[in-house]
Amino acid sequence: MNLWLILIGMGLATFAARLTFILLIGRIGVPAKLRGVLRFVPPAVLGAIILLEVLRPGGGLSLSPLENTRLVPAALAVVVAWRTKRTLPTIAVGMISLWVLQAAMAARG
Repeated sequence: MNLWLILIGMGLATFAARLTFILLIGRIGVPAKLRGVLRFVPPAVLGAIILLEVLRPGGGLSLSPLENTRLVPAALAVVVAWRTKRTLPTIAVGMISLWVLQAAMAARG
């Protein structure tokens, strides 16, 4: 029961924090320059999370493609993102190449 109270309380706190920000933005004007900068926050945060997961699988730094099966698919995804500038093909190439490489490594033993 205590766990549920904590989860509900944290959910309400998160909702209140976001709602407060949304309501304030509606009442005060945000400079165009700040609005332009804020557009880059979600991709930067997502990139940081992904990079951490690619370089530190399981919590330890691994830069060897033979030990870290995420490096090659991540590099392929970066190339696709750079060339196409599209999200869906980037995710598809990254995930499919990761699954194929992991299956090949598992079959290899």
